[in-house]
Amino acid sequence: MPAGADDLSENIEQMAALVCELRAEIAQLRALLKGVGHQAFGSRSERAGVILGDQGLLDLGDLVSTPVTAANDDEVAEERPLIRRPRRKRGMMALPAHLERVERVIEPEALDCPCCAGKLHRIGEDASEALDWVPAIVRVIRTVRPRYACRNCREGVVQAPAPRRAIPGSMVTTSTLAWMATARFAWSIPLNRQLQMLAGQGVILDRALPSRWMRKVAWWLKALYERLLAYIHGQSRIFCDETRMPVLEKGRKRTRITQFWAHACDDGPWSGPARPAVAYIHARGRGQAEARQQLANYQGILQVDGYAAYKALVRKGAEGITLVFCLAHTRRKFVDAYRKSPSPEAAAIIALIGEVYAIEARVRTGSAAERLIARQAEAREAMNRIKAQIDDILPKLSPKSDLAKAMRYTLNHWKGLTLFLEDGRIEVDTNTVERGMRNVAQGRKASLFAGSEEGAQTWAVLASLLQTARLNGLDPYTWLSDVLERIVSEKVKINELDSLLAWNWRPAHEPVKALAA
Repeated sequence: MPAGADDLSENIEQMAALVCELRAEIAQLRALLKGVGHQAFGSRSERAGVILGDQGLLDLGDLVSTPVTAANDDEVAEERPLIRRPRRKRGMMALPAHLERVERVIEPEALDCPCCAGKLHRIGEDASEALDWVPAIVRVIRTVRPRYACRNCREGVVQAPAPRRAIPGSMVTTSTLAWMATARFAWSIPLNRQLQMLAGQGVILDRALPSRWMRKVAWWLKALYERLLAYIHGQSRIFCDETRMPVLEKGRKRTRITQFWAHACDDGPWSGPARPAVAYIHARGRGQAEARQQLANYQGILQVDGYAAYKALVRKGAEGITLVFCLAHTRRKFVDAYRKSPSPEAAAIIALIGEVYAIEARVRTGSAAERLIARQAEAREAMNRIKAQIDDILPKLSPKSDLAKAMRYTLNHWKGLTLFLEDGRIEVDTNTVERGMRNVAQGRKASLFAGSEEGAQTWAVLASLLQTARLNGLDPYTWLSDVLERIVSEKVKINELDSLLAWNWRPAHEPVKALAA
């Protein structure tokens, strides 16, 4: 670019070319600024109503008279009968029957008839229920072990053995450890905040103690965590993703960015064998070496985003792994392109992806065979139209435009994006594992970083088990308190650990039923 007016050419053609170049550069910078501004201040939703606005009505043949919704919308409108998800009931609902009921009877001030002063008789009642919260009770368990001796001899001293503790010589029970671990790794309440809560009850603890306690809890549960990871890797289809995890460097006042890898499975939508489960693995990097190490023995379908480490894993000899890519990531690239530079071409592709998700919303809970039939009959046509539009439009676009980049990304991953049309077990996106990452992101936001690599390993172990308990509809504290007590007291042997996995677990007071396969 010329530095000043003296450097400008007098040739009109060169000046015109320079003006065109500057206009293109300005347009690109404006689009970039618009995208950055939207990320900072705009809506994060990818719904068509938010993205397209008045462009929701597109001239797409059979969709011309119907508003088109983007992927994952709550409402899907098309020529077929309108599919709506059942609305959640808001407001007051029936309170769970298992909660303790404390009855409070409110009698009138007087039981004499206001007319004749006669005695009133009870003819009925009105009853209502309200949820009451009783704050946690912090108490001290004082264990007394009497010693008994025989008066006739000197060697007959008898005393019950001391109960085994999770941390020998410590001042906490397994229930306290389970509460602290659940609050930290399931509900994202940092340990220092928990210390402040305890201080309000008059319990003052050293700041370093809870971290050491959590490492000990993770040590007790490490074998169960390994069983969970082995269960996930034993499934024919799993999901993988990764996210950053800052770790405080020892002896230095700064953090180093490491990674949490998430491996997940869930065949619940089509009633398959895999139960909902997620396991986090802490690693220093997010390269192909880490992916190869974690998936060394896995064979089956691997659903991932378009990250290069997974593709390199398959290219370099990972036999038995079939990569399936995520349609939601593809949609996101077109959404970003549309937000920076609205165009009917991007809007049309977003609408077509919405058609695919509309079909998925209708058949999601069907069997694998039913899903496959619907996909081949309907979703294949929508995907073919996406491919045809990209093939037609891409040669006409500037290679540097965001829309062209989104289209090239789609073509480069086309085989993996369309494998759901050939197998009813496969999902169209990786939202299963993306949802599992929320727990890590919330904990990272609350705590900022892990205190050490050992702390990050502790985080991975406990978050994996607690999040899996949540995915299976269990209260994480109830599950962890019972499991930790059984392991510490040796009521469950090492070869019986599968009975403690979330989908097999039964409370101690309930009879153990046959374990799920």
